[in-house]
Amino acid sequence: MTLNSIKVEDSSGNTNDGAEASSSQSNGVHKVCLPPHRTTFQKLRHRLSEIFFPDDPLHRFKNQTTLRKFVLGLQFFFPVFEWGPKYNLMLLRSDIIAGITIASLAIPQGISYAKLANLPPIIGLYSSFVPPLIYSILGSSRHLAVGPVSIASLVMGTMLSQAVTYSKEPALYLQLAFTATLIAGCLQAAMGFFRLGFIIDFLSKATLLGFMAGAAVIVSLQQLKGLLGIVHFTNRMEIIPVLTSVFENRNEWMWQTVVMGGCFLIFLLTARQISARNPKLFWVSAAAPLVSVILSTVIVYLIKNETHAIPTIGHLPKGINPPSVNKLHFGGPFMSLALRVGIITGILALTEGIAVGRTFAAMENYQVDGNKEMIAIGLMNIVGSCASCFVTTGSFSRSAVSYNAGGKSVVSNIVMATTVLITLLFLMPLFHYTPNVILAAIIITAVIGLIDYQGAFRLWKVDKLDCIACLSSFFGVLFISVAIGLLIAVGISVFKILLHVTRPNTNVLGYISSTRSFQSLSRYTTAVRIPSFLIIAVEAPFYFANSTYLHERTLRWIREEEDRIKANQEPPIKCVILDMTAVTAIDTSGIDTICELRRILEKRSLKLVLANPVGNVMEKLFNSNALEAFGLDGLYLTVSEAVDDISSSWKPEKGPAQPLTI
Repeated sequence: MTLNSIKVEDSSGNTNDGAEASSSQSNGVHKVCLPPHRTTFQKLRHRLSEIFFPDDPLHRFKNQTTLRKFVLGLQFFFPVFEWGPKYNLMLLRSDIIAGITIASLAIPQGISYAKLANLPPIIGLYSSFVPPLIYSILGSSRHLAVGPVSIASLVMGTMLSQAVTYSKEPALYLQLAFTATLIAGCLQAAMGFFRLGFIIDFLSKATLLGFMAGAAVIVSLQQLKGLLGIVHFTNRMEIIPVLTSVFENRNEWMWQTVVMGGCFLIFLLTARQISARNPKLFWVSAAAPLVSVILSTVIVYLIKNETHAIPTIGHLPKGINPPSVNKLHFGGPFMSLALRVGIITGILALTEGIAVGRTFAAMENYQVDGNKEMIAIGLMNIVGSCASCFVTTGSFSRSAVSYNAGGKSVVSNIVMATTVLITLLFLMPLFHYTPNVILAAIIITAVIGLIDYQGAFRLWKVDKLDCIACLSSFFGVLFISVAIGLLIAVGISVFKILLHVTRPNTNVLGYISSTRSFQSLSRYTTAVRIPSFLIIAVEAPFYFANSTYLHERTLRWIREEEDRIKANQEPPIKCVILDMTAVTAIDTSGIDTICELRRILEKRSLKLVLANPVGNVMEKLFNSNALEAFGLDGLYLTVSEAVDDISSSWKPEKGPAQPLTI
C-alpha cells in the first residue's frame, strides 16, 4: 500500500488529501478520509484555542464597528457597564432588602471567621467592606455574596499558627496574613488572565467533599475552647491533640459559657433547620446569628457586675479600613510560609467562589465566565491585602441568603458593604461585651453544613473509587493536618486521572441484529459473536502511558477468545478488528504498539484491521507511514463494513464465496 492509495476523491474525481466527504469503492466499502490539510501553525493555533479559549470569549466582537467594540470591551472587563444601564428602581428595592439581610449574617460571620483565622475580629469586618465593593464592579455573577469563608480562614489560621502565633507576635502575624492574601490574589488574577482555570479542576468534587467535611469536624472541635471557656488550648488542628487538650483542661471548664453556648447553639441549629425545611423562612437562619450576638451581648452586659468569667471580644476600633501596604512582607525566613499559605488559600477560595457562582447562575439560566470571575476575585484580594483584609471569596451561605431574599444583582453586595461601613463608623462600641462563646456557636453552625454525609453515600453507590478518595482526604485532615489533607485530596485526584489514562477500558464487541450495531458482549446479552472475528473496542486515547497495557490486554483478549473457541469447538479466529471510534488521540508510542500488534498477529496468521479512526488519529497514522503495512483492506470506516468486506473475501471449503451480511 502506497501513501497515494489512501487518498480520497472529491466530487469532480480529483484526488485530495483533505477531502471531508468519502467516496465509495466499487465493492460498496467507504474509504476512510483524512481531515482537511492544515499547516503546523494552524494546528497549534487550533489546539491552543481549544485549551485556553473553549468558550470563544471574543465571539461578540466579530463584525462590529470600532465604537461598538470599545463598548463591548468595557462591558467585558467591567460588567457594571453591561447591567448598569438596564438597572431600575424595582431591582434596587429587591437588592436593598437582600443586602441588609446579607449584612445581618455577614457581620457576625466576619467577626467569627477572623477569629477562626486567629486574626483580630475587626479584620473580619474590614474584609466584609472593601472586597464586596471591588467585586460589584468586576464580578459577573448576580447572586454571589462576597466575604470571608470558613475553609480559607481555617487553612490560613492553621498554617500560620504552626510557625507564628498572633498572641506573641501580632505584627508579624498580620504581615504574613496580608502578604498571603496578596499572593492569593495575584495567583487568582493570573490564572484568570492566562485562562488557567482548568488547574482547579484537579480538586475533584469527591476529594473536596471529604476535605471540607474533615475541616468542618476539626473546626467544630476547635470551638470547644470557646464553648467550654478553656484558656490554655492547643494550637494544633489534628483530632487527637484537640480532644486531648479538651479533657486535660477539664479544670478550666466554666459552667457559664457551657450553658450560654449550648443554648445559643441549639437556637442557631434550630433556626437553620427551620429555613432548610421551609425555604420561604430563609430570613430565620439569616437573622439568627445577629440576633444571637445582640442577645448574648445584652446578657453579658447585664451580668458584668456579678461575674467576669465569660470572655468577651473587648474593644474594637471605630473607623474604616486602615491601609496595610506597609505591612506587606516580601523577605525574611517566613516568606516561603506566606507563599504556601497564599497558594493554598487562593486555590481553595477560587474553587468555592466559582462553584457557588455557577450554581446560582444555573438556577437562574445565565452564564458565569470562570476566568473573569478569577480575575475579579483575584483583584479584590489584591486590593483587600492593601486595606487590612484577609482572603475573601464567594460564600455559599451568604449567596443562598441573597438569592432567597430576592437579590437581583451585585448591588446587594454594595448594600451589604454600606451596612458594614455604618457598623464600622458608629456601632463598634456595641460589640465590646459580645462573648467569645457566641462566635464559637456561630462558627459551628456555619461549618456543620459542610458535612454532607448523604453525598458520601451517593459516592459509595455510584463510584467506589470516588468514595475512597473522599474518605482518604477526610481522614487525612482529621488525623494528619489540614494542609496535608488537602495535598492528599489533590494527590488522589491526580492518581485517579493517571489510573484512567494508564488503564483504559477495553471491551469485546458483539452484533445486535435488532439495532444493526456492535456493543459490548459483557453488557448486552442480545449481542452475539461473529464467527472467525474478534472485535475489540478501545475506549481511550492511545498514549505512551497506556500503550504497553493496551498491547498486553489485546493479546490477552485474543488468548482468552482462543481458549473459549477451543473449549466450544468453534471456528478459529481469522481477523482481529480494533474499533477506534473512542480513540480520540494517538502518539508515536501508540502507533508503534499498533504496528507491533500487527506483526505479532501476522506471524500467527491473524489479520489486524482498524475501524473508524478519528481525524487526528488517521492523520498521524498516515504521516507515520504505518498504514502502508495494513494494505488496502486493513482500514475501514465502520466495523460492519470491515466484517462484510473481509468475510466476503474468504473462500469457503465448498461452493461459491458468500459474504457475511451485517
